[in-house]
Amino acid sequence: MGKVIGIDLGTTNSVACLIEHGEPRIVINAEGARLTPSVVGFTKDGERLVGDIAKRQLLMYPERTIHSIKRFIGRDYDEAKVDIDRVAFKVTPGEEGLELNVDGKSYTPQQVSAFVLQKIKQSAEDFLGEPISEAVITVPAYFNN
Repeated sequence: MGKVIGIDLGTTNSVACLIEHGEPRIVINAEGARLTPSVVGFTKDGERLVGDIAKRQLLMYPERTIHSIKRFIGRDYDEAKVDIDRVAFKVTPGEEGLELNVDGKSYTPQQVSAFVLQKIKQSAEDFLGEPISEAVITVPAYFNN
């Protein structure tokens, strides 16, 4: 059986931790850091970037770089209007909530969060040298089902 990790999926940064010998141990990501920016970017060619590399492109290509995604999960367009006005990427109302549009492709906030979680999981597997079978993910108190 693989290891179980805890993930704090943060608005700005995310982090993973596990318990070894009764003590918490923070996972070091591929870039050698404890924190992974909760940022997803896309290149002109459609390549997906996650974490530090995505954060580095934020200044040059803000319309292709999604950040602060947790602010959009579970909200409709009118609810999120204040936050939408603060980002450079395109946010539109969708059939089941908000849609984030980058270069003609649409993503839900949940999909973008999943990209960050995939990066965290991969970093943990690389760090530990074994598969991760389960994870516990934090959820802010104000989130509903």
